[in-house]
Amino acid sequence: MKRLLVVAATLTAVALAVSSLAHAGQAPVALSAPDIPISHRDRVYSSDQFSNTVSVIDPASNQLVGVIRLGDTTPANFSPLYRGQLLVHGMGFSPDHRTLAVVSIGSNSVTFIDTQTNAVKHVTYVGRSPHEAFFTPDGSEVWVTVRGENYIDVLDGKTFEEKTRIIVPAGPGMQIFSPDGKYGYICSSFNPETDVVSTADHRIVGKVAQASPFCPNIAATPDGKQVWFTLKDVGKTQVFDARPPFALLKTLDTGPITNHVNIVHNSHGMFAYVTVGGLNQVKVFRTDDFAQVATIPVGNLPHGIWPSGDGTRVYVGLENGDAMTAIDTLTNKVIATVPIGQAPQAVTYVPDAVPEGDGTANTQPLGAAGSAVHITLVTVGRASAGNANAPTSVALFDQGLLQVLQAAVTGLQASQPYVLGLSDNADGSGHIDVLASFKTNPAGSAIVNTLGQIRQVVAPGTPEGADHRRYLVIAPNLGSSLGPAVQVQAL
Repeated sequence: MKRLLVVAATLTAVALAVSSLAHAGQAPVALSAPDIPISHRDRVYSSDQFSNTVSVIDPASNQLVGVIRLGDTTPANFSPLYRGQLLVHGMGFSPDHRTLAVVSIGSNSVTFIDTQTNAVKHVTYVGRSPHEAFFTPDGSEVWVTVRGENYIDVLDGKTFEEKTRIIVPAGPGMQIFSPDGKYGYICSSFNPETDVVSTADHRIVGKVAQASPFCPNIAATPDGKQVWFTLKDVGKTQVFDARPPFALLKTLDTGPITNHVNIVHNSHGMFAYVTVGGLNQVKVFRTDDFAQVATIPVGNLPHGIWPSGDGTRVYVGLENGDAMTAIDTLTNKVIATVPIGQAPQAVTYVPDAVPEGDGTANTQPLGAAGSAVHITLVTVGRASAGNANAPTSVALFDQGLLQVLQAAVTGLQASQPYVLGLSDNADGSGHIDVLASFKTNPAGSAIVNTLGQIRQVVAPGTPEGADHRRYLVIAPNLGSSLGPAVQVQAL
């Protein structure tokens, strides 16, 4: 009897120890849901905007499984007969973890992909420039924010065909649902207003004022108490009560090009992880008192972020780094960086996405989708190579005949016109050929894109004499002329 009591006590102690490690309810489900330990059956996905691919990662090994190609690179996608997807961007997944919903903003589509086979099941075409798509918690509907219009396109969760539309202020940016499925929270990219919609009848039941018009991302805590959303143009993150009357709780200054936010619950508590593209950092905040508890350097232009099924990791897409970074949430340290496709945008972690087999069907090697050159621009007078605090990162994505150039610009005057160009001289003096004109946002930052045959004049190692070498610079746009360069290429 004594032995049985000892064994029972030991088993009870073990059970308590195990239960103390389980912190249920990772995004996007309720706190009561069980955690799902990381395994080879899980997958991390990123939507790769300029290679028009979906990258697939095995988180148990932190290795790339392959890419799912949804479209061609430029200029092949210029043809009027082109049938592939263009500018692969947003991403969500079904509650049963068997279907991805991938939004392509250039081809106005939502592509539904089987997670087991990586095969396309269906493509639904919606209105102008959709941004994100998410399933309702019961899987009955898919809500698509049509950012170029003034509505949410509501699709049937089985047939993927349109059921109805929810009219909202122009430019809905993203929606997420309360864990109980009662509400849909829709932030705006064009109007300073987040709307709360009843999922039962598709009616707006609440409004929350945004500190600025440009919200790209929104997340709900698994306890159903808070909603967090980011403001890319002013570098802030706001929090409001997820329940009526949906009162604003906190506004945080997070930094230039604040991109995405997501929620993690682990043995240390519940936290919001925010990607700050202009600082190349992920910032971590407690959800109870909003205190910042960590700043994690991750690489160039962090964008999408999503936690593992047990909350022990978050995965971050590096838009100008063409990589996925894995962060241990208990130490808040980077533990792996995996090369992926060009300019990753949204990221999702899908536990048990591949119930059987190796899950490699219908994937391709990374190949040309991983081809890019990375450059930094620094403030004039500080042009030292390897400057960790360089205000501007540039990625030059190889498309074959052409290159897509994307610059994540910070450190400039707010709301002012500038040009990104090629200068004859490394110090920015001399003639400047303008590649792109842009205006900074209220945080003095901008995302600048241009396209052309650029690589041969900016890539490091160009032989002297093969071409007249020129250098990337940023200069004020004075209208009839350009001012002296304020940022120059680091050498």
